[in-house]
Amino acid sequence: MAKAKDNLKIDGISFQLGMINCFVEMVACGVKKLALSPPLSPEDYKKIEKPSNEIVNGFDIQSYLEKSLLLTDLQSEDFIRGKWSVLYFKDNDVLEAYLQLKRKKKTLEDADQYNKAARKREAGRKFCPFFINWLFAYLNQNRFTFF
Repeated sequence: MAKAKDNLKIDGISFQLGMINCFVEMVACGVKKLALSPPLSPEDYKKIEKPSNEIVNGFDIQSYLEKSLLLTDLQSEDFIRGKWSVLYFKDNDVLEAYLQLKRKKKTLEDADQYNKAARKREAGRKFCPFFINWLFAYLNQNRFTFF
């Protein structure tokens, strides 16, 4: 894990809770609509569950334990296989949009139509704005480019 100049070692759970605190604060301030904890083994989740809930309550937002995270092009299947993530959000409509996207994915899979193109189309339409900050969401929605 990270080391300070005085060789202070930060354990993995503390590091993950620091990331969670940062992401929860972004959701609470409105910078992100949805944030995720790092993918966690069920054993590690049990270690962070109480402090994570305390962080959520302190920022007056909500969380949802996701035991089957939606696979996107942002991470590999190996990275999330067998792991859980906590979704952090303010409004229930954000969670519902995520769950709706999972249902859409299942429908496409059942019809043997879930491929890379479909994944990009659906993720770009509904999911990515939750993961990127408001500026990039605005730029994408209005077709602005940097080049």
